[in-house]
Amino acid sequence: MTAGAGAVPMDCFGLTDVGKVRELNEDQFVIASLRKSVRLRHTSLTDADLVARLAGVESYLFVVADGVGGRPGGELASTSAVSSLLEYLDQAVVAYHSLNTDQEHDFLARLEESVQAAHRRILEEYGAQGKGPATTLTMVTLTWPRAYLVHVGDSRAYYLRGGRLRQLTRDQTTGEYMVDAGAWTEEQAARAKVGANLISALGGSEMTPVVGLIDLEAGDVLLLCTDGLTKHVADPQIAAVLEAGGSAEAMCRELVQSALDAGGSDNVTVIVVKLGG
Repeated sequence: MTAGAGAVPMDCFGLTDVGKVRELNEDQFVIASLRKSVRLRHTSLTDADLVARLAGVESYLFVVADGVGGRPGGELASTSAVSSLLEYLDQAVVAYHSLNTDQEHDFLARLEESVQAAHRRILEEYGAQGKGPATTLTMVTLTWPRAYLVHVGDSRAYYLRGGRLRQLTRDQTTGEYMVDAGAWTEEQAARAKVGANLISALGGSEMTPVVGLIDLEAGDVLLLCTDGLTKHVADPQIAAVLEAGGSAEAMCRELVQSALDAGGSDNVTVIVVKLGG
């Protein structure tokens, strides 16, 4: 999809694949625009600035969710989470533009509450003991130039700037927790069988969303992905694909194919957003 992100053109695309091992695709993704505006259909007004102000500036929503493997109904959890998120945002968030500090704090709180609402919905629909379906969720809301992030689990968000790939999220796993606590090295976390176990997930017994924000620049490339990509494709290879150019769709297809060529042991989902042409 090609559109405008306020001040810059934007090319975005999403793609998901079941992989080579799993029977079901438990991943979900969404790309959506959010607009709060007066839509002029026909007018004799000649004030171009007024017309532009009434038309408003679109915000964009990007979401990936990965149903937790090894538990029943992962696809139900990811579907429920994304559906609930969209319903909540449609009712409560719509688009915020030119946020001041107070509005921005409220906006982030609403985004976090949308994830809390999705978590409650999963528990209500499939059991409140945290032993039923569960899912990760990584969400970016872009109101140019600011990107607002809410993250739960081990699906990731990255951005490429000046040839350097930066990870915006930190996996909420046992391995990362032990590394943060100083108990394990990165190598020990990668080798440990329990290292990849989630310690936070929607529908799980623990759910701790992390919120944040970053100002993007023209020329940046934003990537959201499930771990079906990152368990097979290393960061330098991801960076090379994003830096090579081409359309967002072409990048998505190359990243997914790279994961499949490396084994495709899990569902793989990617969203690529090119900013600035």
